[in-house]
Amino acid sequence: MGLYADYLQEIEVRKNELGLHPKPIDSAELLTEVIDQIREPGHAHREDSLQFFIYNTLPGTTPAAGVKAKFLKQIILGEESVPEINQEFAFELLSHMKGGPSVEVLLDLALGDDAAIAVLAADVLKTQVFLYEADTDRLAAAYQAGNTVAKGILESYVAAEFFTKLPEVDETVDVVTYVAGVGDISTDLLSPGNQAHSRSDRELHGQCMITPEAQQEILDLKEKHPGKKVMLVAEKGTMGVGSSRMSGVNNVALWAGVPASPYVPFVNIAPVVAGTNGISPIFLTTVGVTGGIGLDLKNWVKKVDADGKAVLDENGDPELEQVFSVDTGTVLTINTKEKKLYNGDKELADVSAAFTPQKMEFMRAGGSYAIVFGKKLQNFAAHTLGVDAPQVFAAAKEIHHEGQGLTAVEKIFNRNAVGVATEEALHAGSDVRVAVNIVGSQDTTGLMTSQELESMAATVISPGVDGAYQSGCHTASVWDKKAQANIPRLMRFMNDFGLITARDPKGVYHPLTDVIHKVLNDITIDDRAIIIGGDSHTRMSKGVAFGADSGTVALALATGEATMPIPESVKVTFKGEMKPYMDFRDIVHATQMQMLEEFGGDNVFQGRVIEVHIGTLLADQAFTFTDWTAEMKAKASICISEDETLIESLEIAKSRIQIMIDKGMDNEAQTLAGLIALADKRIGEIRSGEVPALAPDNNAKYFAEVVVDLDEIVEPMIADPDVNNDDVSKRYTHDVIRPVSFYKDKPVDLGFVGSCMVHKGDMQIIAQMLRNIEQKYGKVEFKAPLVVAPPTYNIVDELKAEGDWEILQKYSGFVFDDDHPKDVARTKYDNILYLERPGCNLCMGNQEKAEPGDTVIATSTRLFQGRVVGDSDERKGESLLGSTPVVVLSTVLGRFPTLEEYQDAVAGINLTDFEPPTEELSTEPTAQPLRIVGG
Repeated sequence: MGLYADYLQEIEVRKNELGLHPKPIDSAELLTEVIDQIREPGHAHREDSLQFFIYNTLPGTTPAAGVKAKFLKQIILGEESVPEINQEFAFELLSHMKGGPSVEVLLDLALGDDAAIAVLAADVLKTQVFLYEADTDRLAAAYQAGNTVAKGILESYVAAEFFTKLPEVDETVDVVTYVAGVGDISTDLLSPGNQAHSRSDRELHGQCMITPEAQQEILDLKEKHPGKKVMLVAEKGTMGVGSSRMSGVNNVALWAGVPASPYVPFVNIAPVVAGTNGISPIFLTTVGVTGGIGLDLKNWVKKVDADGKAVLDENGDPELEQVFSVDTGTVLTINTKEKKLYNGDKELADVSAAFTPQKMEFMRAGGSYAIVFGKKLQNFAAHTLGVDAPQVFAAAKEIHHEGQGLTAVEKIFNRNAVGVATEEALHAGSDVRVAVNIVGSQDTTGLMTSQELESMAATVISPGVDGAYQSGCHTASVWDKKAQANIPRLMRFMNDFGLITARDPKGVYHPLTDVIHKVLNDITIDDRAIIIGGDSHTRMSKGVAFGADSGTVALALATGEATMPIPESVKVTFKGEMKPYMDFRDIVHATQMQMLEEFGGDNVFQGRVIEVHIGTLLADQAFTFTDWTAEMKAKASICISEDETLIESLEIAKSRIQIMIDKGMDNEAQTLAGLIALADKRIGEIRSGEVPALAPDNNAKYFAEVVVDLDEIVEPMIADPDVNNDDVSKRYTHDVIRPVSFYKDKPVDLGFVGSCMVHKGDMQIIAQMLRNIEQKYGKVEFKAPLVVAPPTYNIVDELKAEGDWEILQKYSGFVFDDDHPKDVARTKYDNILYLERPGCNLCMGNQEKAEPGDTVIATSTRLFQGRVVGDSDERKGESLLGSTPVVVLSTVLGRFPTLEEYQDAVAGINLTDFEPPTEELSTEPTAQPLRIVGG
């Protein structure tokens, strides 16, 4: 009992040191030992082994699930005898195993020679939805051969009894509120980045949600209000902004949800969350994955005067007044039929957006996966039987406005729509299935994605996906014991599944830690593509990309599809002339500032697609805009480029994909070579004029239009967390944008250039600034540390070949060494330049962090509290965001520069070549939408 003895030792450590239960079993070898002990009457560990087998074994396609299913089959057939597990109970256990080997066993039994067992197995199969091609092929073949049991199963699937026999959603849901925070609640509060290593260990990771005190308060509320769900609230803010959505929702469900199955430990579903300003779009999708409820409370509104104008405070921001209270401990009732929120008999809010027919189905089925697979199963069965499938599920919402053109995102959705009934063009608000072209998984959520794939019994990537990539960027900074244990295992799983992986499990090519968004931006070779990625910054400068939770990523990998409403769009164009000393990052920040000013503080970008008319800006720099849109709370962003610009961007993408091929990264399916072929095809379409670069119709309808005045941008712009704002709800929002002159003489403790917001041009800017300073003063001295993390190894190779890496190395006190990577995170910084391994580094906050209380100026995306820098006892940590030249100069000076100092430092450096398009980038509307998928 070697493995079992090790397991017992691990149990003791978890219990005594962490206060945790035994870790769920996923090992086939360990479960085999457990079963051997169950077989032996009187064995000292038999009783515990039974408990582990029944209640503590992970389902789906885990190695342990295969062993469990096989043993249950033997019990059902009478080949094994376990008094505590009779035939009926064995079938019940199989019914909770969610596909893979359990479905294989059920099919064996249902299609076997024992008629009585076949009927029982068929009854269980009729409740299952996670069937794949190998399973459905067996059913179809049995039906064609005249098997009546197979026919009965198929008829049940056509009627969707796996759904229709489920209990209806409760008409009323009683909740008790818990205010998790005031202002926007970052998922970092729910699932901190520095605990990313534990996300696949759900009970362990649950210990990091908010604080231990908050966890106890939630438990106390549950005890005080039996029968009521605890609803986590973002008071005066949005719930779930940022990344780490699946682990954040998992944690909320762990503390405030309900168990998905009595036989699957620590997998809880159906949480209830709410926010004054609703739920972040990706977080809301993740809530749907778990069959939960997400409410937009609108319990604070703008105060208006007698003339109906917003009352402004001393800072010029609209004052808010409370419509109703959701203070911790408030008992409320959600009526799912009326779609209203009540306090007793008093109606508080219309919450109908949370209870659309589709969302109600997710709640009834225990999550969105079951609905997606259920629909596919119903369609398969109907096709096999040669009948029409009855309308069981909520009809797809198909909205068409006669005479109205299409925005860019509407065109992309129409092109990729699957199973659309109408031949008319679909407009925003339509809820459709779409084919997914590119999928990305990153390393701190990848283990959860692999778990989700196992739980839905998926074993191979959908052939409909053009390309998929598993990154190693979020754990690039420190190759510690946690990374060494988790990452190789993840890479093996994803490589076997069919993804291109940053690390080669066979060790043929050099391990890469390239930032996932940059790789996805390179392998996206069609401006009409749909991209799904396991990170909020999955925002491409080609196609339309949606950051997603690890579950939605898994679903896209397994099925090649996603389901979502077509979002509304906000059109962003530019006028005026960009100053030669400005960086495009300043344009990005100014866009946010000018938008808020124009719309009286209302963020019209939130939850919508930003359609930005870039024109001649190439993919790398255009990506700076799209990447930032995650912080604008936009759902996605689309760049509208001129034909020749798009062609040049695609040629760059081809060259970078070829480098990946040359390194040996292509797989047996020749995925990367296939992407180059698709890029060539797209370039040919553009050059021939057959299918020009994506552009909206000139009569498209937008929610709003924003015109950014470049003439008004006269100095570098800084995004400020505003940590000392008296109104806590206005801190860490990305909405405070200020000119650099505001920070006169403000000290800087550390600078960071890196993560997904920078590209090769930023590295060249650093090199040239160092040359300029050296030429003027004879040397370069840093008065604050400067951490530089290039996004990709390709960039490093190109900088070495072109000579810029040499000047960077010259002034570096630390240069990354892949042969001897850091195994401990840095806690102190000297006033030197650190050349770090390509990857996320400080932006992620899970490994490297600035010293507590530091004032950090960074090019990264995150200014959330505690992400890049935590608070000290003496002062609050600040992560201010700006352009590369501002960051570099601030570390040389040890403070923010004046405008004059800044202009002097960048003299002669070509920061950005950008001019607004001289002509409208739109087309005449077409009579019919082009659909290449479905119909």
